[in-house]
Amino acid sequence: MKKKRLLTIIIVCSAVGVFCITGIVLASTGVVRLVRDPHGEILDTLPPPPPPRTVTIAAVGDIMMGTDFPNDRLPPQDGALLFADAAPILRAADIAFGNLEGPITSAKGCAKDITRQHTFAFRSPPKLAKNLVTAGFDVMSLANNHSKDFGYAGMADCKGILDSLGITYSSKDGEVAEMEVDGLKVGLIALTTGSGPRSILSIDMAEKEVSELAPLYDVLVVSFHGGTEGTAALHTYDKFENLFGEPRGNIVQFSHRMIDAGADVIIGHGPHVPRGIEIYKDRVIAYSLGNYCTYRCMQLVAELGYAPLLVVEVDSVGRFLRGQIHSFTQTPPGGPKADSSEKAFNLMKSLSIADFGLRAPMFSKNLNFYPPADSSLTEAEIQAIRDSLDALAMLEPDSTEPEVAGEVDSFLTKLSADDSLTTDSPSVPVEIQDESAKAPLKTPDTKVETESVEPKTTSEEPEETAPDST
Repeated sequence: MKKKRLLTIIIVCSAVGVFCITGIVLASTGVVRLVRDPHGEILDTLPPPPPPRTVTIAAVGDIMMGTDFPNDRLPPQDGALLFADAAPILRAADIAFGNLEGPITSAKGCAKDITRQHTFAFRSPPKLAKNLVTAGFDVMSLANNHSKDFGYAGMADCKGILDSLGITYSSKDGEVAEMEVDGLKVGLIALTTGSGPRSILSIDMAEKEVSELAPLYDVLVVSFHGGTEGTAALHTYDKFENLFGEPRGNIVQFSHRMIDAGADVIIGHGPHVPRGIEIYKDRVIAYSLGNYCTYRCMQLVAELGYAPLLVVEVDSVGRFLRGQIHSFTQTPPGGPKADSSEKAFNLMKSLSIADFGLRAPMFSKNLNFYPPADSSLTEAEIQAIRDSLDALAMLEPDSTEPEVAGEVDSFLTKLSADDSLTTDSPSVPVEIQDESAKAPLKTPDTKVETESVEPKTTSEEPEETAPDST
């Protein structure tokens, strides 16, 4: 009998010992945490929940790194320094987006008659393309009024070059740019004006596409090129806009309907100036990000030279959590430079509040913005977001420069060298006009001269200037 009791005691003690050792091991590895209740007893708890999955998206407006048509207006060092100030921020985001204003191509057949008033065509040589990689861009919009300046051949050339660089894209041809971030599927489609498909003027058609795509992605981004242009077009109105008789859409109605259909982030460009930000149904809409890197291709006076770099963070279902506006400016000849006076942030803050009231984000003094007070998030959730953003940097700048593969670099160089690019058509220089910088703010359909080039500082021939409605 004593032997049985002794054996039982040994078995019980062994089991307790194994249990204790297992608990200690699990606690030390974080699988189970040991905590004390108010009476001092040790309790096991479940492991802490994983951090919520989010996506940070950096976005800029128009990018035209230089053109060799109708004459050379190209940056030094093949544009290697164009994005020097912005690259650490772009690289640090999960996804970096820009609107490629004109094709990167060696095609020679211009599809536009640039002798017509207000008509311009751009062509960036392939050797400039690698700057997009080293800057940190992941995805480009190819849906704008310059994408097909060199026809379908130029567009196909541009897509092939982006493919070689590993940069995805979306255009009116129907591509969906697909990306994955921390297991979340992100899709992006780009639209512009003109006839459908992928036109902001054909809202029903766009709405149908978005409603079909939304269930396929955790986060769906819609980029649009629309709205009238110039320094008199800073404000956003819920009304139809035109430029020299060309319809440029009702971008408020369009954006709201895209979100109603399932889009999560709306990124606008086209007016060549920044516009305000609206939070609609917990989704973020940036109505215009203006010119970002337009080397000797656009006027850069007043707000035309403001170059915001927007960063937004959304959760796993696309709800806006927090954002930041990094201010850059462009001065002739162009290329974004960091602006310590924060002109772009202050302008977009003022426009957001003036144009959207309670639907404007809540802005802080440290360049951040948050969901507005009437968000469906609770006050505690909004405050938690604000506290976390104020306590932690949204992005840790990444100064590591990505490398362009040697074979890709050779491919781009060969494309430029093989097609010794010649002037396809004579330039049509006219006098630079800066009156748009002095114009008072008017309704968005005011005709303002915007898309142009800056005068050279040398004695070379003047460059053309005028708005571009084609």
